[in-house]
Amino acid sequence: MQSIKKISLFILLALCFMNMQCDEDDVISLPNEICEETTVVSPSLYENLSSVNFTFVSAEITNDCLNLEVGASGCDSKSWGFKLVDSGAIAESSPEQRFLKFQLINDESCEAYFRRSVSFDLTLLQINGSNEIILHIEGLESSLNYKY
Repeated sequence: MQSIKKISLFILLALCFMNMQCDEDDVISLPNEICEETTVVSPSLYENLSSVNFTFVSAEITNDCLNLEVGASGCDSKSWGFKLVDSGAIAESSPEQRFLKFQLINDESCEAYFRRSVSFDLTLLQINGSNEIILHIEGLESSLNYKY
């Protein structure tokens, strides 16, 4: 009787273990990149947005993220804040065009120069019936092509 209980327990544990195995069809695909910040669409915020002095070091779009590297004076850049604001206006062209402003929030008053990278989710800027937008970011020398 003791051995039947042991065998039953072994079979029960084996069935539980087999039930927890992943099925090959259960693959969950995650995005290649997760953006740190969201882009805000607000005509009033766009009009009133001001920023401390900064320099764009680089700007590129990867998947649905706008990756920016900026440089500015400060103490260590860890307390910096960022905003990317779209004007809400869409220029009717082919492809359509959108207008944005970047804001660096920096209350540090040191003379050292730091660089910092940040990424913004661009999916809110997508236009139904289109798969490409030209992004004009104030202060950035060239426009960026966002294909989705």
